[in-house]
Amino acid sequence: MASEYFRWRPAPAVRPFAAWYSGYAQDGLPPSRHRGLPSPYLTLIIALGEPLRIAAHPDPATPPGRYDTLVGGLHTTPAIVVHGGRQAGIQVALSPLGARSLFGLPAGELAGADLDAACVLGPLAAEVHERVALAPDWPARFRVVDEVLTRRADPDRGPAPEVAFAWRRLCASGGTVSPSQLAGATGWSGRYLSRRFGVEIGLSPKVAARVARFDRARRRLQESGGARPLAALAVECGYYDQAHLTREFAALAGLPPARWWAEEFRNMQAPVDLAAAESTA
Repeated sequence: MASEYFRWRPAPAVRPFAAWYSGYAQDGLPPSRHRGLPSPYLTLIIALGEPLRIAAHPDPATPPGRYDTLVGGLHTTPAIVVHGGRQAGIQVALSPLGARSLFGLPAGELAGADLDAACVLGPLAAEVHERVALAPDWPARFRVVDEVLTRRADPDRGPAPEVAFAWRRLCASGGTVSPSQLAGATGWSGRYLSRRFGVEIGLSPKVAARVARFDRARRRLQESGGARPLAALAVECGYYDQAHLTREFAALAGLPPARWWAEEFRNMQAPVDLAAAESTA
């Protein structure tokens, strides 16, 4: 079995909108499926070789599909990705605050959706797919994404400063700050903040906090190799107790944490930071 997983820091012009790029390539695996879990990031995926196959979307009304490029909004149920033993591509973790800058529309218009990237990027989707496929190695592939997104980024388009502040504070807290605290910090009413969040982020502050807590918990479970005691994890991540954590996992991942880990651990490995590796070469 061959398996590669790399991470890249975006170019300076893209960093306000993208947390990281991940490159992955696996071959010789048994046919399987993977859960694309709710997180605080929009997703841009550029497939390499075979198209990305989505068997079930967060929106159950969307039929299964195959994608050379895909954009996904924030969601509260998993996408089910399947492969026949081989998969490769680049995944870009995008802040919803960058949706207007990169896509020309608010993240709320993408909430719960998986779309062919051409629907929001137009001809650039085919361009980036073709150029990434022709690039000779991972650094070159990531630089193609950097160049295309830098060209696309418009720093003058973005949500209101109050929404940006509230979103960053919510994420920094790991979802433990309350909607009333966020509203108080912005000077807006809770109702008005929720309405603006729905437009610009795609989730209400309360639901966004649930997603941020869940994302923090599942990443810490992953970083521990599945060994972190769930009771301690629940306390760390702002849940009432282990039962609360388990219920939220079941709601957002579709199954409890132990079963999720048992299903997914074979797909997980620590990424190699290529930018750091190049800087020390």
